[in-house]
Amino acid sequence: MIKMNNITTMKAKVTMFLTVIAVAVTSTMIAQDPCTVAASLFTEPAKVKNYEAAMPHYEKVVKECPQYSLAIYQYAVKMFEHFIENGDKAKIKDLENAYNLRLKYYPSKSKVGEILSDVAQIKYDNGIGTKLEQFKAFDQAYQRDEENFKSPKRIYTYFSLAMDLYNEGQKDIQEVFDLYDVITEKIEREEGYYAGLLTELLEKQDSGVALSSKEQDKLDAYEKNVGYYGQIKGSVDAKLGTIADCANLIPLYEKNFEARKSDVAWLKSAAGRLNAKDCETPLFYQMVQQLHTLQPSAASAFYLGRLADREGNSSDAINYYNQAVDLETNVSKKADYLFAIAENFRKKGSMSNARSYYMKVLEAKPSKGICYLRIAEMYAKSSNDCGSSVFEKRAINWKAAEMADKAARVDGSIAETARAAASSYRQRAPSKSDIFSEGMAGKTITFNCWVGGSVKVPTL
Repeated sequence: MIKMNNITTMKAKVTMFLTVIAVAVTSTMIAQDPCTVAASLFTEPAKVKNYEAAMPHYEKVVKECPQYSLAIYQYAVKMFEHFIENGDKAKIKDLENAYNLRLKYYPSKSKVGEILSDVAQIKYDNGIGTKLEQFKAFDQAYQRDEENFKSPKRIYTYFSLAMDLYNEGQKDIQEVFDLYDVITEKIEREEGYYAGLLTELLEKQDSGVALSSKEQDKLDAYEKNVGYYGQIKGSVDAKLGTIADCANLIPLYEKNFEARKSDVAWLKSAAGRLNAKDCETPLFYQMVQQLHTLQPSAASAFYLGRLADREGNSSDAINYYNQAVDLETNVSKKADYLFAIAENFRKKGSMSNARSYYMKVLEAKPSKGICYLRIAEMYAKSSNDCGSSVFEKRAINWKAAEMADKAARVDGSIAETARAAASSYRQRAPSKSDIFSEGMAGKTITFNCWVGGSVKVPTL
């Protein structure tokens, strides 16, 4: 009898415990915010990329709880991009709507230029809309938030569409030139930013300080970004193609000169393009004189320097270039003027002065890898003046190769050329058998010529 009572008591306790648990769970579910439940039903499968399971719960979340969490829209974008990539173009509208909701409810945490250009690129990739509509979508993204319109691919598509519209007669050639100026400046600004960060780490590495794993990852990332922007810069130039040659530029500017000769911005742009293409025309002189009369500036001083250079008056040319450098406030343009001075000195054989100015260019514009390549060329050409033995004379090529390597790393637009140059210089340097026979492995050679510095002979 006592045993039966104990069993009955035990069953009662278990029943009571289970009842308490059930009540607690039920209470928790009742107390739980409905938005939390709805959001969880969407986000949990979305986190593991089970978008088919997540999709049925999306509309309920954004309709009833649109401000529940930024993550809702982040997962939604990934989900719709997944469906689009798998051929469901109808989801492009849903993607655009998800982005619009994000911009509406989380404006401070949303980059307008990045978002709008992403939608524009997806529409372009999937053939949605006319070319003019596609162009306007990119243009809106750029005009609203140029700072966050960074993707090299999207920058290229933006310009490519403008060129397509020109070829179809829907855009004026001057519009294309104006956009080219804007796009080129944008690319060079982004390229310069990453090249500056890259240069800092390269200099640290060159000084003998080992980079941490985190710094090495950053260096690799910066180098990739520099390469992307360099490639896109070359693609934009190629897309512009022959419409920017002298045969098109000269008649275009001759036709517009009288009507626009009081427009300083137009004169700067037109003279700059004629100068960049080395177009031989009296119109260039007229433009420069007019520009200098209306608004003496760094640009007009620079162009007067170019005219002096063409006439063989290098002394006056350098004076004008220095005026341009002193007057210019735009860092990128200042770098271009410094480069002109460096080129002037190089052509005159003043190697040390040329290098000095090339390095000033790189301080202002770290992505201008042609400067490193020019220095490499000057080093290689100075071999006969930079050593007391054949081995030392040829060793200068290692130093030239180092400069060419730097050119390849900071400027993607010339990377292939620079790597080929570096390989060529190393082939001219002492061979392994030379190093062995001279007993120079691992030793340091100091250069007492204008090149200065030293180079370490490779170990065998």
